[in-house]
Amino acid sequence: MLGAALHIVDSIPPLEKYDGIIVTDLFNLSDFKALVGSQCPPVLAYFHENQITYPQPPGDKGAFQLGIINITTALVADMVVFNSKMHKDAFLNAVPEFLKRGRDCGPKGIADKIREKSEVLYPGITLPSYGDVDAEQQTDPPLVIWNHRWGFDKNYEMFFSVLEELNDMGLDFYLALMGENSGVIPEKFKKAEKKFRDRIVQFGYVPSREEYEKWLKRGAVVISTAMQENFGISVIEAIVMGCVPLLPDRLSYPEILPEEFHEHFLYKNRHDLIEKLSMTISDYKRHEEIQSRLAQEMTSFLWKYVISRYDRALERLARF
Repeated sequence: MLGAALHIVDSIPPLEKYDGIIVTDLFNLSDFKALVGSQCPPVLAYFHENQITYPQPPGDKGAFQLGIINITTALVADMVVFNSKMHKDAFLNAVPEFLKRGRDCGPKGIADKIREKSEVLYPGITLPSYGDVDAEQQTDPPLVIWNHRWGFDKNYEMFFSVLEELNDMGLDFYLALMGENSGVIPEKFKKAEKKFRDRIVQFGYVPSREEYEKWLKRGAVVISTAMQENFGISVIEAIVMGCVPLLPDRLSYPEILPEEFHEHFLYKNRHDLIEKLSMTISDYKRHEEIQSRLAQEMTSFLWKYVISRYDRALERLARF
């Protein structure tokens, strides 16, 4: 991290030429500011993820140091921005307990200091306007969409076990397994590729944005079984393009989904998911009217509607 910061300092023009700097949550801002000194312009730290509340893979020993970087970066930044209120609250509530794990001093009031300069800015979504979506392209039988990372924190094991149960019930559906996999296909996906070989119409990451959007248009339902989600870009993309969402009633989902749609599209547990999914697959046309209203509501996350909030935040940053 120190070497990276030194390289950045050596490779950028004089810092006084900048009105502000934007960094992400894993940038070691405290080291950077120590190196550049008083010439450092005001800094905004954007938290899309954090390592304190992120579920850690077994055997990961680097999480504590990364968590400390999250905290110190937020502490020395002039502005701290989170991608959802749920993320902001989860991070700040976890800071005091996390700091108790340190072997040295246990500083007090850190979370309060960060909270005073924190706000929420939802990410913008890049998609065609709602009126350009052609819902008639949906497949028959209905297409179930997975468009999340193939990471353990997305809980794909539960997703596939639910589909196996629906398969055993004799329900008919297609399956599109998209999303990034970092070059390593989890064993569960390999087994699913064999198990659902007659149902899978797309397997693997779709690099073409146009092709990806076409798959979303064909989809009837998008499912999340995530253990961790601070916002939910892939879910919003699928909803705007015409998919019925089935999402856990926790994490960021109750925040990004308007309350009037919670009863229909948030599930309480595995049994509730199976019940809602089986009803959707059996008669997905029944959701057309309410899904159309939801898709229209979710277009509020398109960049053209959120960009002005970023403009105002950057203007405030430059005034520090």
